Amino acid sequence: MKIIIKNLTKEIDNNIILDNINLGLEGGKIYGFIGRNGSGKSMLFKTICGFIKPTSGSVVVNGVDLYEKNEFPKETSALIDSPKFITSLSGFENLKLIASIQNKIDDLAINNILTELNLFAHKDKKVGKYSLGMIQKLGIAQVLMEDPKMIILDEPFNGLEEESVKKVRNILLAEKKKGKLILIASHIIDDIDILADQVIKLDGGKIVDISIKN
Repeated sequence: MKIIIKNLTKEIDNNIILDNINLGLEGGKIYGFIGRNGSGKSMLFKTICGFIKPTSGSVVVNGVDLYEKNEFPKETSALIDSPKFITSLSGFENLKLIASIQNKIDDLAINNILTELNLFAHKDKKVGKYSLGMIQKLGIAQVLMEDPKMIILDEPFNGLEEESVKKVRNILLAEKKKGKLILIASHIIDDIDILADQVIKLDGGKIVDISIKN
């Protein structure tokens, strides 16, 4: 998995949200994105996912220009903004419904990721009765369950207790070893320090610093 971002700019109502972003990202690494609220992290993630068309520039994933071909990047899963689920369904039922879209995995794979995230005991509980931390973990389970090659997580540790934070960190480090390309935005510096191979700082829609951590 490889991403090449060239001269990426996004303007909304005469406000520049992303300003001439240039990046090269490759599999087997975790990239940590930092910056204050409104710095452009979420918008950048959304353009990499193919959700929002840039004003100019390109996002090329494995040789495919997403916006020239009007495609979403293949084998990519993302958690951007707060997870949204059907509250009248159980955690398992929500994941099974989502998995039925591509029909790539079976019930065992869903149960395995629920177990890994310590949610298996709650899999038959209605999501409406989940805590915020449980909903967050269910969102992470959704991202991971189909074994994507690119994982994009925007503030994945929100609402998680310390034990779950450590669990998710270990899962992501294991996914990196499998050659996955992982992008994480977090305001928690410890998460970035522990996980990221490179740290990319944004401010005012611009990249202001790139540092190698590991």
